[in-house]
Amino acid sequence: MSATSSFVTSSTTAFEEAAYRKITWRIIPFLIVCFIFAYFDRVNISFAKLQMQSDLGLSNAAYGFGASIFFVGYFIFEIPSNIIMHRVGAKLWIARIMISWGIASSLLMLVHNETWFYVLRFIIGATEAGFLPGIILYFTYWFPAKRRARINAIFMTSIAASGVIGGPVAGFIMTRFDGVNGWAGWQWLFLLEGLPTIGLGLLVLLWLDDNIGKAKWLSTAEKKVLQDNIDRENNSVVAHSFMDAIKQPATIFLSIVYLFMLMGLYGLTFWLPQLIKNTGIASPMTIGLLSTIPYAAAGVMMVLIARSSDRYGERRWHLGLCILAGGIGYVLSGLFGDNTAISIAALTLAAIGVIGCLPVFWTLPPKFLTGSAAAGGIALINSVGNLGGIISPYMVGKVKDVTGSTAGGLYAIAAVTILAALLVMFALPRSVAGKDSD
Repeated sequence: MSATSSFVTSSTTAFEEAAYRKITWRIIPFLIVCFIFAYFDRVNISFAKLQMQSDLGLSNAAYGFGASIFFVGYFIFEIPSNIIMHRVGAKLWIARIMISWGIASSLLMLVHNETWFYVLRFIIGATEAGFLPGIILYFTYWFPAKRRARINAIFMTSIAASGVIGGPVAGFIMTRFDGVNGWAGWQWLFLLEGLPTIGLGLLVLLWLDDNIGKAKWLSTAEKKVLQDNIDRENNSVVAHSFMDAIKQPATIFLSIVYLFMLMGLYGLTFWLPQLIKNTGIASPMTIGLLSTIPYAAAGVMMVLIARSSDRYGERRWHLGLCILAGGIGYVLSGLFGDNTAISIAALTLAAIGVIGCLPVFWTLPPKFLTGSAAAGGIALINSVGNLGGIISPYMVGKVKDVTGSTAGGLYAIAAVTILAALLVMFALPRSVAGKDSD
């Protein structure tokens, strides 16, 4: 290569890198904040349980069912939501999602019996449907495959951040506001974490752009370089329509794997405060503070795992070994559930496994899906996977009601998590198993 060619290549690369940094700083921090509140509204029920269960007279199985029924509404409306977003644009549809679920989540403070608990949890799931897969799809409009694990990881640190921030915040609200205006602490929790989501939904309309072409903050030259990268990649993938996506064996395979993965994730999400309480910790504030440890560790490891995966372009072993670590963590948490220090360490390993694997997993569907296929296929994988949110919270609650211990439920979650790891490591379809090129 001549000196002139080398200089042109170097200049082009520097220009491209600067453009991607501009995109990243424009959209990722804002979407992280949005997702933190999304996760608050989805899982604050795990902290509210510490007070509302006795106030409403809910059994552990009833709480588990209420936590789970969120995902029924989520499952039903997930695919239509993502397809609509692909057609009407991300800005309008993401704003609609956030405003509607913020309202529904705030209304949960008015629950006074088991039936309304179930009804509102279903509505929250229905209104939130499409948010996460919509964001994953949105990233495919801006970033090529070789950058997506890092971008997904940066974005999905919001899951860990919500755990780090959400625990202490929930503990503070439930302690400080309990009895204010005659409302219980758990009622204030739903209100004070639901209202900001509505405001963020309105901000989406002002801040986000649907795609590269509509971004007025990018120059014409930047738009051309960035769009050429996306177009080149889209022309090489297999499936373009939703029916094409359904026919792909990889779509079904990834849906099943994701189902097992999310059984692991939601076992942690909806039962972490209770598992910590089972070790002998009574104070909601202390439980909230201790719950930050697994999430903080998972957030750090998520970024490191994704960076390594992108660096080598390798997905199979990064994903499989990470999930396997989560399964081992669940086994240990079941064995040492009455020891605070060992239990926190085990739950931290479980969190690293079931949260740290997510950015790498979401690099796989765009390898064979684009256009309407990506919109529907990503939503299908996510909706089937989120059935794990129906199964594991209820299962752990039912096992605890019957046996008086959560250990059996944790072992069951460990088994399906390890199964997911084995499927990834030894049965991943050829269409997604290959390395991503530079």
